[in-house]
Amino acid sequence: MIASLLAATLLAAAPVTPLNVVKSGNADVQKAANAPGATVQSLASVVEKFVDFEELAKRAMGEKAWAGLTATQRKEFTDTMTGLLRASYAQKAIGQAKAEVAYGKESVQANEATVDTKLTVKSDQVPVDYKLYRTSAKGDWRIYDVITDEVSLVDTYSGQFRKILQTKGFDGLLSTLKSKRAQLEKENANTSAASVKDTAAGTTGAAPPMPK
Repeated sequence: MIASLLAATLLAAAPVTPLNVVKSGNADVQKAANAPGATVQSLASVVEKFVDFEELAKRAMGEKAWAGLTATQRKEFTDTMTGLLRASYAQKAIGQAKAEVAYGKESVQANEATVDTKLTVKSDQVPVDYKLYRTSAKGDWRIYDVITDEVSLVDTYSGQFRKILQTKGFDGLLSTLKSKRAQLEKENANTSAASVKDTAAGTTGAAPPMPK
């Protein structure tokens, strides 16, 4: 009995690795996505448990641009981006609800890590790599970037942000993000309504379009 208690204690104290975070996160998302009447809103609450949208937004903005913002601007930008990213990520998860995930290697360098996976949807295989970070050696690992078929979410947003900042400034960027967020929220509302209608009729609704 003492041996069992000791083993349980050791298991409870074992650190959660980046691979563990990605595996458990994907499992939770697939479970939520395959639940009857799954909606973007229900998935968003699951996704945000392991994805750090604020860190993603900050890195996409870039260190120099971020440093030039006031505390108020940072909060407004982060809140807007978080709403946009939550909706986008959850919407994508619904579209990949029946995907199979094969896990590859885990690479850790200090407080940064990468976990390689391969996503199989029907006959298509797509490499999906997750970037994670932690604030300290004892901190929890959190996902801040997803690289799909060598296309980084952070890099994609970063490139778009630079162009808008150069032509429209921060206010123009914020306005653009708010418009995109409103558009996604409208799509999500329609998707949720369709999901409820299809569930009542005993059918499965089509997946929403992938966010760009």
